[in-house]
Amino acid sequence: MPEGHSVRRLAEAFEAGFAGQRLEVASPQGRFADGAALLDGGVLEVCDAWGKHLFLGVRPEGGGELRWLHVHLGLYGAWTFAGDTAFAGPHAIGAPRVRVGEEERPLRGDAAADAAEAVGVAADPGDWTPPEPRGQVRVRIVGEHGVADLTGPTRCEVLTAPARDAVVARLGPDPLRPDPGGEGEARFVADVRRRRTGIGVLLMDQAVLAGVGNIYRAELLYRARVHPLREGRSVAARTLQGIWRDAVVLMADGVATGRIVTTEAADRAAPSDAFYVYHRDGRPCLRCGTRVQVDDLAGRRVYWCPRCQRRR
Repeated sequence: MPEGHSVRRLAEAFEAGFAGQRLEVASPQGRFADGAALLDGGVLEVCDAWGKHLFLGVRPEGGGELRWLHVHLGLYGAWTFAGDTAFAGPHAIGAPRVRVGEEERPLRGDAAADAAEAVGVAADPGDWTPPEPRGQVRVRIVGEHGVADLTGPTRCEVLTAPARDAVVARLGPDPLRPDPGGEGEARFVADVRRRRTGIGVLLMDQAVLAGVGNIYRAELLYRARVHPLREGRSVAARTLQGIWRDAVVLMADGVATGRIVTTEAADRAAPSDAFYVYHRDGRPCLRCGTRVQVDDLAGRRVYWCPRCQRRR
């Protein structure tokens, strides 16, 4: 499942490739035909992300209130893109391959395979024809120079502004959103400090912290030297502030690079050492040499170093 940095990259991709354009929106699969009809012919005005949720604000043809395409990719969802030489080159998120004209190229991405290399181009402006949809395409968006196909999302719906606000209201603060007054950080700290639930569960609770997935959860806790089973209320406020601020930095780097890298350069013995504990179970900790542990926690695998992250 793409983590928050990947969905933020998606919002930026739509901004670069489709914003301000009148769109053709269809549902080749047919399951989203009514929603596509509401968006077809409208102009894309707003591209936004909150946690793992993508929101595209489309002004209907002839005017009126924005209609919001709300997408959550879940475990199997994917956006893929193709375009001509004027296409701004967004990225594929969650997809195994990306199309460039009639060619398919494998994605490199990061170890979670949740971000891909930039899409190439197929033809000069005016000469390009969108490729035929492949697979079960729920939504197809065609702009002036490119096309975006959505397959397999967990959620795909058209919302009014109040309905969009209701979705956002159920989410916790997002480390990738501006927080000049520190309200997001303070809300995160307060929410964790009032809970007996383990911090490893709370970091994955999208109502507590929006956008963090299994990789960032494992790595943030390692970098903070916090065991994933420690009760939230037992974690010091300054430690939680450090976790929030670390998430801000690490996830912003993920947006900029399309990769998740949480290790310091001095700790990387090899280029593949991008993580301290995630998917390193049974291997030595990069700092102390103790074998990294793994267990199930609330239905997901959780990783930690028993020496660097002692349970108190």
